[in-house]
Amino acid sequence: MADGDAGETKTPEQAFREDQIRAALRDVIDPELGLNIVDLGLVYDIQVNGPDVRILMTMTTPACPLHASISEGAEDAVHYHVPDVGSVRVELVWEPPWNPMMISQAAREQLGFGD
Repeated sequence: MADGDAGETKTPEQAFREDQIRAALRDVIDPELGLNIVDLGLVYDIQVNGPDVRILMTMTTPACPLHASISEGAEDAVHYHVPDVGSVRVELVWEPPWNPMMISQAAREQLGFGD
């Protein structure tokens, strides 16, 4: 599941807003790993409908005790960084299950393991 998998065409404004939202989400740090949720591969999809935003994301494990604080952090970061955003809804999903291969190359290097 990745941005645009539904085959819908995005307007330039939607794409710009998604880029702003993704940048804002980089401020949300997973406290256990010390990396942002975007580079960890936890953000699966960002949907923009006018001023409203829906973020589909996961955690590294369904038993993650920090899911509420990370979800709230995502909402807060979008409200703080994205002008004129309306509602922000974060939905946790478990499919596909997260795995370490979803971590960005830059984050892998930060963690000390490259390809």
